[in-house]
Amino acid sequence: MHLSKRLGAEIFGTFWLVLGGCGSAVLAAAFPQLGIGFAGVALAFGLTVLTMAYAIGHVSGCHLNPAVSIGLATAGRFPVRDLVPYIAAQVIGATLGAWVIYLIATGNPTFDFTTSGFAANGFGEHSPGHFSMIAALICEVAMTFFFLFVILGATDERAPKGFAPLAIGLCLTLIHLISIPVTNTSVNPARSSSQAFFVGGWALDQLWLFWIAPIVGAILAGVLYPSLTRQK
Repeated sequence: MHLSKRLGAEIFGTFWLVLGGCGSAVLAAAFPQLGIGFAGVALAFGLTVLTMAYAIGHVSGCHLNPAVSIGLATAGRFPVRDLVPYIAAQVIGATLGAWVIYLIATGNPTFDFTTSGFAANGFGEHSPGHFSMIAALICEVAMTFFFLFVILGATDERAPKGFAPLAIGLCLTLIHLISIPVTNTSVNPARSSSQAFFVGGWALDQLWLFWIAPIVGAILAGVLYPSLTRQK
């Protein structure tokens, strides 16, 4: 598939990831009396990946995440030369998704941009549970490591066929169930960047962690998975 088509698919898919996942957090999580809560947001993120895996997996691989692209490249599953274009496409798609959420949210005259946090990732006083920077760093490294480990396993040629999208979507749901209280769950630098661009201030100041930690976790999985599963 030509690179331009793959990049278009990544833009579209990451747009949907942010619109569906972050949109559920901003617009529906705390809706009066009938809010979907943390569990609903976790499921929304998992469903965005599951649905896009079927929609564009055959086009671009459905990475939707710079950490995923880097982890796959580390494991030898993705060409290094395509990393920068893929990451740029993912950040563009995520930002477009955040922009649509902003347009919808600000259509409600009672919407408070500052109070809502706009689903931005944070630590310390900006963590939903007021977890420290170190706790956030450990959490994001660990969650991204296991996300990539599941992706590498589910897409391994030796794995059962046809179940990869479901396994990956459920894994992302589980990750959010664990870590939303800690950081609002990133495991995806593009998703973190898109919300931080609109929030500015503290979100941009803390954005470094949500690039470094997921990438470290992804690289560790990319290195360890092949060595642990290599047949003798």
